[in-house]
Amino acid sequence: MNVIVANEYQNQLNNLDVDVIKNVSGKYNADELAEMFKNFFYSKMILDVTALNNYDDFHTYDSLIHSLEADKIIFLFPEGSKLCTAGFLSKLISIGIYNFTTNITGVSYLLKKSNTLNDVEHILKMANAQLSQETGAGVTSMPGSKDKEVKKRIIGFKNVTKAAGSTSLIYILKKELSNLIGQENVFAIEIDGDDFSLFNDSRMKSVKADDLSFALEKTKDTKVVFVDLNKCNDTSFCTDVIYLIEPSTIKLNRLIRRNKAIFTQLADKKIVLNKSLLLNNDVFDFEKEAGVKIFYNLPPLDERKKNSIVKDFLSKLGVLNVSQSSNHGRIFGLFKR
Repeated sequence: MNVIVANEYQNQLNNLDVDVIKNVSGKYNADELAEMFKNFFYSKMILDVTALNNYDDFHTYDSLIHSLEADKIIFLFPEGSKLCTAGFLSKLISIGIYNFTTNITGVSYLLKKSNTLNDVEHILKMANAQLSQETGAGVTSMPGSKDKEVKKRIIGFKNVTKAAGSTSLIYILKKELSNLIGQENVFAIEIDGDDFSLFNDSRMKSVKADDLSFALEKTKDTKVVFVDLNKCNDTSFCTDVIYLIEPSTIKLNRLIRRNKAIFTQLADKKIVLNKSLLLNNDVFDFEKEAGVKIFYNLPPLDERKKNSIVKDFLSKLGVLNVSQSSNHGRIFGLFKR
């Protein structure tokens, strides 16, 4: 059974579909709340942080978890507040607080599947990048960009289900990242295919496998190279490989009939659900049934329009760090989709 501590979000939390053994509302000091629940048995505490006095002070949370178990608390933060910044959240992560969200959907997700350090590690990276940017230490800024940095990466994409969308996804990623850090810093290569030629983009090339080494050498000064691997089995030259799955029933059933051990083979890979209509709870069920961890859940994207989720995906890939001042709404990306 669970407990709810609420204040400003009481109405929303009252409609949460969850078994509740105790429900309190009002404003409390951290010590008062700790005293109230330190000897009380519960599965999870859903804490609307506006019920805490000085909820925007890190020391409030530090004091709270000295008496209560951090991994049993789901923190519901006001969206757009100073709490929803990489700097503040990185402090919470440093003391073992991993379960936080800004909406009821996120609360429902965390009730089923608690975050681990790995799930929030990208926030630490964002905080470190922001700190480096402010101090000027250890960061090389891209030309024309004041709040974005990238490292040299070669990222391959491979369809696991048939026609999972690698070609179009690479085009969208390449276009978005080029706009952010400059087209001279991004390139895309297709191996043993000719689809890239249809985009009429000089920085998207189709090459033969025998010419791949030469093509990569020509991109030695490029920061990010996206590679379509669908007709290439060698992935050793990539810094990362993304395996794309379109999670429709017919695509998944066809995949499993073709290879019953496919998810065992993908267990340690970076799997992205592409053209996905799955909601957060559906993704959790998919992970549980397939025995794999989903790296990202991408909805269908319109290649003619700007897709805000693409920037978040690029950040998760590690090729883009956007300062929190321009990214308040995406730090909780999983719970926004």
